[in-house]
Amino acid sequence: MEPEAPQDLALEGLIHDLNNVFETIADAAALLESDSRWGFLAAVLHRSVLRGRRIAGELSASARMALDFDSVLDSAVEFAGDLFRALHAPGVEFLRTVEPGLLLRGSFTAWERVLVNLFVNAAQAMKGGGAIEVNARRLPDGVEISVADSGPGIADEILPEIFKPHFSTRSSARGLGLHIVQSLVAQCGGTVEAANRTDAPGAIFRIRMPAA
Repeated sequence: MEPEAPQDLALEGLIHDLNNVFETIADAAALLESDSRWGFLAAVLHRSVLRGRRIAGELSASARMALDFDSVLDSAVEFAGDLFRALHAPGVEFLRTVEPGLLLRGSFTAWERVLVNLFVNAAQAMKGGGAIEVNARRLPDGVEISVADSGPGIADEILPEIFKPHFSTRSSARGLGLHIVQSLVAQCGGTVEAANRTDAPGAIFRIRMPAA
C-alpha cells in the first residue's frame, strides 16, 4: 500500500479540524434549542453544519455521480431563504417547474453554489422583493435549467460583462457571484448565458448541461 502524499495528509487534517468546528457549532445549536426564543436560529445553525460537512466530505471525494436536481434545488432554496432572513431582505417567493427525475453531472455542493449565487443575484436586483422562477427540463441532448427574476432586467450594454470577475454595478460588491456560477457550470461540462426576459420584466439565466 502506497503512503499518502503530503497534500492528501494535509487535506485529511483540514477536514478533521473542520469537523471539530462543525461539532462545536452543532453543540451550541443543541443548547439554543432548549430556549423557544432561539429555535429558529438553532435550526439555521444545524442546517449550516450539514452544509459544511457536505462540503468537507466532497473535498475528499474523488467520484462524481449523477445528482437528483430536485434535491439540490430543495437545499439551495432553503439555504437562500436562511440567508435572506438573516439579512432581513425583502420577501422573495420561489416558483418552480421541474420535470421529475432530472439528473445532473457534478458535485452536490457545486450545483448548490450555482443556484444560491443566482438566487442572491436575483434578490439583489429585486429591491422590494419579488419572485424567482426556476424551470428545468430535458432536452434531446441534455438538460436546461433557467432561473428568472421579476426585477428590472439587465442593461444591454453590460450584458457581455456580467460574468467577468469583479464586475458589479454595486460599489460595495465584490462582483464574483456570477463569475463563480460560470466557472462551476463549466467545470461540470455545461454553459450559462444571461438575457432579459421576453415574457415579463426581469432577467433570466439559462444553463445547458449534457445528459448525466
